[in-house]
Amino acid sequence: MNLQSVAFRAFALALAVLTSACTTTTTQSFNVTKNPRVEASVIAVDADFGRYDRIFANDMGIFFPADAAPSDTDQERIRQIFRRAFLGELVDYEIVRSKGPTALEVQATLIDLRQATSPEVPGMRRELREIARPGSIIFLMELKDSKSGKILGRAADSASAPTFSTSTETITDWGPVEDAAARWARLFREFLDVNMNKQ
Repeated sequence: MNLQSVAFRAFALALAVLTSACTTTTTQSFNVTKNPRVEASVIAVDADFGRYDRIFANDMGIFFPADAAPSDTDQERIRQIFRRAFLGELVDYEIVRSKGPTALEVQATLIDLRQATSPEVPGMRRELREIARPGSIIFLMELKDSKSGKILGRAADSASAPTFSTSTETITDWGPVEDAAARWARLFREFLDVNMNKQ
């Protein structure tokens, strides 16, 4: 078993009991699920996906260490590449612009800490800091109740690791970024399909 496999098993176990970052601390329990499409996934023990018939797609989160982040221009291009890939994979779902009782919120997050010495990244939620590790790149998929914000499911993958420009010595390799976006968008849609019984 390689170190990456060990890391993601630890990630899955860490998510089995998750403390949410909010004013009133609450604890959620999760079941670690076997999903051959991703490296780790968990589903809330009380998740009921049957109540949702539409998707509220949240903006993608992208996090880099402050001292090793691509330029604002590159980050915007990365967001647009991922947005196009994700919307292309969600064509079979009704996408809505507002939250509601039957809208499932979906959130994709890219956390690139390959150049980090600590998990402290500006703007990153506390629970993400708890699962991200310096030296790693994680693509995180989250399914939430759009009204309450309650996490219903999470899955993570790190198989695709494109090169981003984080200094004057490196340039972003856009071909692999496109490939990674397409792969992760497909994984997200498959994870969504399984839980929404669209397979």
